[in-house]
Amino acid sequence: MTGNTDVVVIGGGYAGVMAANRLTQRDDVTVTLINPRPAFVERLRLHQLVGGSHDAVVDYRKVLAEGVRLVVDTVTRIDAAERGVALATGGTVGYDYLIYAVGSGSAEQRVPGAAEFAYPIADLEEAERLRPVLDTATATAAVTVVGAGPSGIETAAELAELGRTVTLVCGGVLGPYLHPRGRYSVAKRLAALGVTVLEGPGAKVTAVTRDAVRLGDGRELPSEVTIWTAGFGVPDLAVRSGLSTDASGRLLTDETLTSVDDVRIVAAGDSAAPSDLPFRMGCQAAVQLGPQAAETVLSRIAGERPAPVSVGFAGQCISLGRGVGIFQFAHRNDVPNRYYLGGRPGAKLKEFVCRSTIWQLAYEARKPGTRTWWAKDDKRRQLLDAKRGEAPVPAEPVA
Repeated sequence: MTGNTDVVVIGGGYAGVMAANRLTQRDDVTVTLINPRPAFVERLRLHQLVGGSHDAVVDYRKVLAEGVRLVVDTVTRIDAAERGVALATGGTVGYDYLIYAVGSGSAEQRVPGAAEFAYPIADLEEAERLRPVLDTATATAAVTVVGAGPSGIETAAELAELGRTVTLVCGGVLGPYLHPRGRYSVAKRLAALGVTVLEGPGAKVTAVTRDAVRLGDGRELPSEVTIWTAGFGVPDLAVRSGLSTDASGRLLTDETLTSVDDVRIVAAGDSAAPSDLPFRMGCQAAVQLGPQAAETVLSRIAGERPAPVSVGFAGQCISLGRGVGIFQFAHRNDVPNRYYLGGRPGAKLKEFVCRSTIWQLAYEARKPGTRTWWAKDDKRRQLLDAKRGEAPVPAEPVA
């Protein structure tokens, strides 16, 4: 391809920012990042926003390369045939290549009453909506957190440390990702904070009312404030735009993160489903997928064959209040092992992860293309081989 190339990145989260920054390696590439907010959101800190210890936002000038044009708007539709995206405020932005990094948010609420009476906190606006509700609630108000994953655990611990009366409803096992040894450590810490943890199938929420939560075993828990952290979903932009997706709405791609429908559309982050085998949602995968999506685009611009995706994991870190945390170590293929770091060292490591993630974004902005030292998972090929049927067939190369 000769002349200037326009690349549009939809989504200014961890994956989108990393992709946009990496694209600035070439002077003949114009990069436009479209995001609905004017500031970068630290998803890792939203529980701190709820608890009042952090605002969870960073100025884009600290993490985005100077050459990237930021458009604060929402994309309502992708027109692959015309190579353009429609904006909520009107007008369209054309592209030669598109990186789809719309991220994830709260899953659609299917439990009766949850949408009306529970407070999700998967994005900035949701967390900001909850904060004044907690501020105005009485000190003895019963707070119920629904969801056994990191977000639920962190929120429950953060609020309990502030003296709130908190019940954590798991609907299954506490911390399903954790190794049993790590899970025991988390349960012990939550108990020390006074959090009531309800586990097992009987603790599945069946309904939410204005002042209570009903469980599958018939119990009804008084709840003045109900916080919903159970499950994440992806925006339906790809579906509405007529692009192929997996069952959850992630953009279906081949192993180079290229859409199976269009070679000029590449996905990254939580909204990508390479070979219908998506990675675990979160910044750990996003900061790796973003640069690799950009490299796929850069390879196509250079007339080269893109490399297959390679993502490795180190584990999962969870805050358990401001002074305690846990880092659950894992194999590179995202399977947890028996080792964990807890207590104050665990909290320090979690804070280091939060800070270093922002550092990674800023480093890529300053020196795009130099960071390639993340862990690699050498077992993904086994998953692909074991998967029934054939992997999605990639689109035809650019002419």
